[in-house]
Amino acid sequence: MSRTTYLDEKQLPFSFCPGCGHALTVRALDAALVKLQLDPHEVVIVTDIGCAGLADRFFATNAFHGLHGRAVTYATGIKLANPSLKLIVIMGDGGCGIGGHHVISAARRNIGLTVIVMNNLNFGMTGGEHSVTTPTNAITATTWHGHLERPLDIATTAASNGATYVVRTTAFDKALPDLIAAAIANEGFGLLDVWELCTAYFQPSNRYARRELEAAVAAMPGGAGVLHQETRPEYSRAYRATCVSESRRPALAPLPLAAKYDHTITRPLKGVIAGAAGAKIVSTATAYARGGVLSGLWATQRNDYPVTVRTGYSVSEVILSPEEIFYPGIARPDFVIILFPEGLTPMVRAQLAQMGEADTVYADQRLLPLPTRARIVPLDFARARIRACKENMAIMAVSELLRHQAIYPLDALVEAIHLGQRAEYAAENIAAVQACEGIMLCDG
Repeated sequence: MSRTTYLDEKQLPFSFCPGCGHALTVRALDAALVKLQLDPHEVVIVTDIGCAGLADRFFATNAFHGLHGRAVTYATGIKLANPSLKLIVIMGDGGCGIGGHHVISAARRNIGLTVIVMNNLNFGMTGGEHSVTTPTNAITATTWHGHLERPLDIATTAASNGATYVVRTTAFDKALPDLIAAAIANEGFGLLDVWELCTAYFQPSNRYARRELEAAVAAMPGGAGVLHQETRPEYSRAYRATCVSESRRPALAPLPLAAKYDHTITRPLKGVIAGAAGAKIVSTATAYARGGVLSGLWATQRNDYPVTVRTGYSVSEVILSPEEIFYPGIARPDFVIILFPEGLTPMVRAQLAQMGEADTVYADQRLLPLPTRARIVPLDFARARIRACKENMAIMAVSELLRHQAIYPLDALVEAIHLGQRAEYAAENIAAVQACEGIMLCDG
C-alpha cells in the first residue's frame, strides 16, 4: 500500500514561527518522499542545532540529532556503515557555516547524502545574529550598522568541490518537492540551497519579503534551479568495491568470537573499573568484555580518561548481558573495582553513592573507607605470588572478581588476553592472573 505522508501526525502541528519558511521546506520534503515511496525504515534524517534541527521529529523515519554544524559528519558515518540507507541531512545556514568544511569534504568524496540547507540568512534560533549567508548591508542583531562581509555561496561552493547534484531555489518554489526527490534519487552527494524567510528576525529588520528573496536568488551566479549535475562513483559503494572482496577484507573487518565457555548471569551485569592513567584499565576492561563474548554474552565498553592520557584518571564501564544491550551507560553499578585515588572521579563517586547493600566494591585496601553502602571487598596486592605493580593490578582485580562471582571461567579471560594483546604483554598478564589468587582479604 502506498504511503500518503511520511509525517508523524502525533508530532503536528509544526513548532516553527508563523510564516517561517521551514514549514514549506518540510512539507516539500514530505511530498518528495511520498513521490519516491521509500521504505521509512531505510530513510535516516540527520539534523543538528537550530530551528532547522527541529525538523526530524516530524517524520516517521529513522532520525539522528547532534551537535551544531556536524550533521554531515554523522550522516557520513551512517552511510559508510550501511550504503543502502537513504541519508537526508537538514541543516541551517548557521550549521553550514560552523561545519562548512564537512560539507566540502562530503562533496569531494561524493558521499551519498542529500543535504537540504534551510537558508534563512541568519541565526534564527538564538536571536537573529548574522550568519555566513547574510547578505551584504543586511541588518541583524549583530550588524546594526549593516553587514560588511561578502556572503558564502553555498551552492556553487558545493558544486565546485565535487557535488553531483546542486540546486539553488526558495521555499516558495512549487518544483521544490521534485527537486528534492531528484536529489534523493541521485546516488552521490546532492545539496539544495533553499532560501527562506525568517519571519521572526530577518524579515522585520530588513523589510524582506518573498519578492526580495526571489530576486536575490535570481541575481546569484547561475540563478535558481539545478546549477550542476554529473555522474561519478558514490564513495561508500566505491570504497566497498575497492577494498572489500573475497581476497581483501576491509581495514576494520568484523572479528567474530565464537562462544566456547559457559556463564552464570541471567540479567545485565554492570561493572566499573576505575584507576589511574597508564594502569592498563582500558585494556583490562577490554579483556574482561572479550571474555564475556567468548562465554556467549553480549558486551559493551565505555571508556573515560582525560586528554592528557598518561596522567590523571582512567575509568571503564562494562556491561555483560545474556540479551542484546541497547544503552551502554551505567548509573548504578553492580560492582566497582577501584584501584587508585585518581579513579575516584566525581562520576565514580556518584556511582558509589547509588550502590546498595546487594552491590560490591572491590578496592585496594589503602583506599578504604569509601563513600558507599555497597559491601566492600578489600584487596591486598602484597599477597600475590608475583610483585604487584601499577600495570598488573587491574588484571589481578578482575581475576579475583571472576573467582568471587563466577561470572564466567578464568580460561575465557586467559583466551581473551591471548586474542587481544601482543605476546609479551599477554604473557605478563596471564602470569598475573595465575599469581593473584588470595589477594581478597574477605567478603564483607
